[in-house]
Formats: sequence, C-alpha cells, structure tokens
Amino acid sequence: MTEPILTQAIQLKDAKTLPPMTGTKVIKSTCAYCGVGCGLNIHVSEQTDKIKVSGDPDHPANYGKLCSKGSALSETISLEGRLLEPEVNNEAVSWSTAITETAKGFKKIIEEHGPDAVAFYASGQLLTEDYYVANKLMKGFIGSGNIDTNSRLCMSSSVAGHKRAFGSDTVPNCYDDLDHAELIVLIGANSAWCHPVLFQRMQRAKENNPALKVVVIDPRKTNTCDIADLHLALNSGTDLSLFNGLLSHLAEHEKLDKDYIDSYTEGFEEAIAAARKDAGSIETVASQCGISTEDIETFYNWFANTDKSMSLYSQGINQSSSGTDKVNAIINTHLATGRIGKLGSGPFSLTGQPNAMGGREVGGLANQLAAHMSFGECDMDIVSEFWNTKHLAAKPGLTAVQLFDAVAAGTVKAVWVMATNPASSLPNADKVKQAMEQCDLVVVSDCVAKTDTLDLAHIKLPAAGWSEKDGTVTNSERRISKQNAFRPLAGKAKPDWWIICEVAKAMGFDEGFDFTSPADIFREHAALSAFKNSSSQKLRDFNLNGLKDLSDQEYNELKPIQWPIVNKGDIGTSRLFAKGNFFTPSRKGQFISVTSNAVANRPCEAYPFSLNTGRIRDQWHSMTRTALSPRLNLHKPEPFVQLHPDDVASLKLNNAELVSLSSKWGSMLARIEETKDVKPGACFVPMHWTAQLSSKGRVCALVNPNTDPVSFQPESKHTPINIRAYKPKWQGFILSKTKLNLNQLEYTVDILGEHYWRYEIADKEMSLETLKETIKEQIEVAPLERANISWQEHQDTAVELLRLACYQNEELLFVAMVQKNAASLPERVWLSSLFSGIDDLSKIRPTLLSGKPPIGIANIGKQICACFNVGENTIRDCISKKNLQTASDIGKACKAGTNCGACVPELNAILAENKAVLI
Repeated sequence: MTEPILTQAIQLKDAKTLPPMTGTKVIKSTCAYCGVGCGLNIHVSEQTDKIKVSGDPDHPANYGKLCSKGSALSETISLEGRLLEPEVNNEAVSWSTAITETAKGFKKIIEEHGPDAVAFYASGQLLTEDYYVANKLMKGFIGSGNIDTNSRLCMSSSVAGHKRAFGSDTVPNCYDDLDHAELIVLIGANSAWCHPVLFQRMQRAKENNPALKVVVIDPRKTNTCDIADLHLALNSGTDLSLFNGLLSHLAEHEKLDKDYIDSYTEGFEEAIAAARKDAGSIETVASQCGISTEDIETFYNWFANTDKSMSLYSQGINQSSSGTDKVNAIINTHLATGRIGKLGSGPFSLTGQPNAMGGREVGGLANQLAAHMSFGECDMDIVSEFWNTKHLAAKPGLTAVQLFDAVAAGTVKAVWVMATNPASSLPNADKVKQAMEQCDLVVVSDCVAKTDTLDLAHIKLPAAGWSEKDGTVTNSERRISKQNAFRPLAGKAKPDWWIICEVAKAMGFDEGFDFTSPADIFREHAALSAFKNSSSQKLRDFNLNGLKDLSDQEYNELKPIQWPIVNKGDIGTSRLFAKGNFFTPSRKGQFISVTSNAVANRPCEAYPFSLNTGRIRDQWHSMTRTALSPRLNLHKPEPFVQLHPDDVASLKLNNAELVSLSSKWGSMLARIEETKDVKPGACFVPMHWTAQLSSKGRVCALVNPNTDPVSFQPESKHTPINIRAYKPKWQGFILSKTKLNLNQLEYTVDILGEHYWRYEIADKEMSLETLKETIKEQIEVAPLERANISWQEHQDTAVELLRLACYQNEELLFVAMVQKNAASLPERVWLSSLFSGIDDLSKIRPTLLSGKPPIGIANIGKQICACFNVGENTIRDCISKKNLQTASDIGKACKAGTNCGACVPELNAILAENKAVLI
C-alpha cells in the first residue's frame, strides 16, 4: 500500500505546495468524509496506478491540513470488496437487464398502488449532481415526496431551526470567523475527533490569541476539552434550560443589541418571556443541568461581555427529540446580541457528511423541494414550470424513520437505497432490517459488495467510488467544491447520476433526464436556483445564478466558492444577516419561543442507563471505507462502552470486560472502557460497527426511534439501556495471515491489519477443542502452499486457556490467545508486528506463546497517532529519555501529533500522567 504525503505545515495558511513527484500529475479534489470539505491534491503516477494524497494548501477549508482519515484515503481505493457488476437476485446481469428490471419493478408498484408506494433513501455521500436527478425523478416525475436521506439523521434539526429563524436554511458565517473570534462555544460537538481540521484551526487561533476563550458544552469530557477554558458537563438533554437561562441573563444584565432587535427581528418579547419562565434563576438552571452556579455564571458572563462570539453545534444538539428547539435557543442568543453574520461572531452548524449541505440544496429531504424551495403553492409552481412537469409531488414525503416504518407496514412496497446503510445506521435497526426483508422490491446502489443493507437487496447496482466520481459537494460553510475523478471506473461500475437517469428514461421520462455529464446537471441545478429568484418575485437564499452558464471547462476547473453567487464573476458570499435581510416574509429574523420538554423514554428501573452514541477519531460511518486502512483500525479496534468507575463497581464488573447492552429495541455486546469522562448513569458507544465486521456490534439496534416533532430527526443521544455481564466460556483474539470464517462463534470482531487479520472472539458454548479444529482446518486448507507447516500449542482446559501458533518454515502464519478472563490476555500490538516480517523469528519462537517480547525487543504499545502509527510505549519512552515537556516536543521526537493533530489531547494526557507520577 502506498503511504500518503503528509503536510507538515504548522500554521494553516502557511502550508506549502508539495512539489510534484517525478512522472506524476496532480489532480485537485475534495475529501470524501466529514462536512469540513477539505481540499486535496491527488498525486497520480503516470507509470503505475499508485497515488499519494496531500492536503491542498490553496483550499480555504483546510489550507493543506488533513485528518487521519483524509491522509489515509490512498489506502482505501483498492478493488477488494467492490461491487463490480449489476446483480438481480444475486445473479450477475448486464446493465440493460438491471435498469429494465429496476424500472419495471417501480412502474408495476406505482401502477398498482400509486406513487407513494415507492421511496428513495439517499445519502450525504452522493454528489450534488447525483442528488439532483434522484430528487427530480421522485418528486418531479414519479410524483411522490418519498425521497429522504441519511442526512436526516445528522442535521435536519439545524435545517428546521434555520428556516424558523431565518426563513431559509442558511448558515450565516464561515470558517474564517474562527480566526477572529474571542469566544468559541462548542455545543455537543467533539471537534477534536469529528472535525479535526477545524479543531486544529481553533487550536491555532487560541495559540495566536491567548485572550480567546473556549467553552465546551457536552455531557462527556471529550478530547475537544483539551483546548477548553471551561467544560460544562451538563446532564443529557438540558441544553434548552442552559440557553434559555443565557437569554434571560443577557436581558437582565442589559447585554442586548436593542438596535439590531428593533431593526432586524421579530418576536423578542415572546421569546424572552418564555425563556424567563422556563429557566428561572441561575440556581434553577444549575440544578437542572447538573452544573455548578459558578461555572454557569462564568459562561454567561463571558458570552455577555464578548462581542466576537461563535457558537458551534453539532450532533449533540441535532440528534434530539427537541433538537430544533435547541437550535433556535442558540440562535436566539445571537439575534438578541446582533452577533450574526459578522466577523468572528455567529451561530454555526457543523455538518456531519461531505455533501449533507448539497443534499439540502437539491431537495434531498422529504419535506423540501429543490433549490431550498418548499411545498408552498408559489414554490411548487416555480419548480413545476422549470421542470416542465405536471406530476410534481403535492405534499412532503416520509422522513427516514417514517419511511422504513411504512416499509414495515407494507404501505411502501419498493425502496431504492443509494450510498448508505440503513439496516445498520437507522435507530431501531433490527426493525429496519426486518422491514427490508419483507419488502417487495429493494434496490441498492453502492460501490461495495457487502453491507448489512446490500445483503437484503433484490437488485444491486454497482456505483462509482470516490476516486472515480466527478461532481460537486458543499461543505458546512456553504462552500461548493469540485470532486474530480482520477481513476477509471472499476469493473462495470457507473456514476450514480447515470444510473438514476437511465432508470428514469426506462420509466418513460426521457426528456427530463437526457443529461450527458455532471456539468449538464450542475448547469440545470444552478439555473433552477436562479429561476424567478428576485426581490420582485420571491427572493430565496440559495442562488447560483453566476454559475448557471459555466462551460464544461469552467465547471471542471471550478474553484471553491460560497453561495449565494448572484452574478457571473462574483467571488461568493462569506456572511449573511449582519444587517438583516432575512428570507422571511417580513425580511426580519424570527425569535422562536422555546421551552424545555421532558425527555421521552427516560431511564427507569428496567433500563437505568442513558446511552449516548457518536463517532470515534479514525473511523467513518459504517466503516466500508476506513476499515480498509490497517492503521485506521488500530486506535479503537473493537466496539466499546464508556462507563464511569462508580457504575463499573456497582455492576460488579471490571475494565475491559465484555458486557451485554440491551434496550426495548435491541441488544449488542461491547467491551468496557472505564473512564471518568462520562457521568455516573451515562454511557457512550461508537456508531460504526456493522454485522459485516462485528457479530454483535450494531449499536443502532438499541437506539430508540423517537424523533423531533419538527425536524423528524431521531434522538440518537439518549436511549435507556440495561447493562449486564456477558460471561463467555472463553474469550481472546486471533491473528492470522489468512482471512478466516468465524461466523459460528457468538462474538467476533474482524479487524484488518498490516499483513494480517485480527479477530476478537468469545463464546459461551463452544469447546476449545472445537475452536482449535475450526481454526486448523481453515489454516491447513487455505489456498496457499502449505508445505513445512508446524504448530506450537499450550492448552489448559481447567482454566479454558489455549495458546496456539502456526509457522511455515520460519514465517508466522497464525497466533491465537484464548482464556477465561480478558484482563490478563497478552497485548495485541507486539504480536501483530511479527506479521510484518522480522529477520530472525527463531529468537522469538520459544517465548511467543507467552505473548510478551523477549528482553531487548521493542514493543511500540497501543496506537496513539494514526497518521504515523506511533504507539504509547514509544511516546512514553521518548518522554522519559528526552525529558519532553510538551506535545510539540513529542512531535519533534517521534512525529506523533504533527499531521492531523487529533491525537494531541492524548499526548497531553500522557504528559500530565507522567508529571503526576514524577511528583
């Protein structure tokens, strides 16, 4: 595998352009992961198909910086695991047959049951051009509103909050404001892990301006707290009380911008009355939130007295049964102080996916039409006229949870899933899986061959992967960037836009879908945004008029630009609303009266813990891409549950023990990670593992399907669960050069390493003899030359202990370490390193089954830095030998923390621990 080029610039804007490699061409593109929208330089060898990835120093979203996931993109584009040809009922077919069968299936159901019996479920992984034609087909020509997206799960509460306050789904500020802010408030946003490049930017801003204050509002102490001057570890779900209290405090202490309120807003008196009634005194807020009055007063005073205040919020706000109200509570404080759309001040939604914003622009949400238009009569007339259709959907469609409930009920009989994995990622995921199993027609277009959802598909359509796609994406700051293909289409894969257009034409909608390129689609998308969009008609926020006549060459060379772009030649728009001009009927911003609501499905005697879910540093969504990179799999290789030490003790459990988590909706297994970073009674589990990589790791099977009544976004941050000991007969791990099939075991986690596969395993019933036979059979019949195989073994059935190793000559092929308890299992890292090849294995072989390296053999320890694969033991050794004092010192000594910076909080924690030991 190729190693990525890693930009080493210290200051974001000082990143230098990397010189081209000999015999290469450089193609600019955009990262495929989060909503930061980082620009990339793809260095493509002209002699081989090898590539290297670096950050684009000219892109204003990242100025050359990349996170660990972006840096490892070159490791994720192999053809292994790709869906390479169309399939119908698991049989390979031609594209002509696949298109015909898809169109015929949808037409038959529409003819028999009407257009609302079919649905599309799309994704923020689609490019804007893909999204545009999918929405046009469903809402414009099939005539149903039933297209929704996995972006419903991450930012629809922000959309609803924006529309209520601004009259439009408009992010009013930009990333540059982080460089000028004097107070940054991060609310339900673990930016250090989820938006690392923006986190670095905040870190640099703080270094450059020591007066800058950072407040983190989050029930968990996350790595983002590393730069926090104040961490408010509020009780889950109490954000409304906190921000209503802030609004009351601003009014009480005369810290309002009355000129802004009077000139540019409406509804303040009603909103402040509701806030006062809801919040009460600071003491009341403190009691509800579980925070000291001193900390709340500090936060309130900092906000009240700092003109340049940024409030950045993410899934901790959005993924809530009152997420829209929480968004408006935050926006209310900015409207009240006039801190919106100004340099260094404004509310800012941190988007989850690379093109969640683009999906909003084209109407990918079920309750929207294209170009930010709604299901109002005026907007419907505009879209119908522009698309020249008489079949435009007359009402909003089913949102994500509703859509799959309708599949379960049999009212939606055909569903097309595009570039996403609802059988794993939606709440109450077991119900979703069962619904799709009984659905008349399930079509899935994706670039990979196996996901939990693809396993349920009647028709599988191979889509182009990130490296093969041309089109645009829009990041969190409204910046449109180009994603450019740099590899040919794999196998028979086709771009999503092509697949959708061919199905549309096969359904009889030829004229509306006669596109020949993404540029054709973009021009129509831009033209629709400008159609009847003026103050004399109905002025809309989303306007790409300046881009609607781009030539193919201009489109291909499009530089990153923020909408609205009203006239050709405009450089884009960084900020809006500093002087009003909202998109409400009155053109004034709206204060929204919000009050705290009781959280549905609260913990109870049967389910006493509150489950919070989210991302980890080096993985993305359902791991179909990031799990292909061995180094991204090392930091957090297994599903885990963070629990407070008091809870671990009260449950009579131990750290690193496997436990069973269950809710009213489902169950899973996870390993305990004991930490004071969560409050007693609360727990955190990552969202990433699916049935493809973990037999019992699907956390969304537990998550409650309760949704916000305005945005219909699910509440993924608060599910009552029970936790019980899982008592296997034995547990342990396997390292193998050969990929194994261990489906017969109750608990498995598959982890791709460098030259090996790692399996975490456990079972309540299987004997060690049966396990050993299963392993030996697969190793010995593997499709490799297996001459001169020898086995090394130690077994003690009295304590369920098995140590097993297999060699071919002096090459290590396999290691298994199994025993009753997890606590004393050997460390995986050193044993894993033996598969990369060492000069003389004979020196290690006599003691290998102990799992410990001989004296004098290095063991890097658990991975801390994914970018350079630097382990904890290496870092501690550097600190000790060189008397290192700062994370920067560590970076100079061993590179850790010098690329994406996401591990810097962990470096600081190790330094603090080392100092405590010395004291």
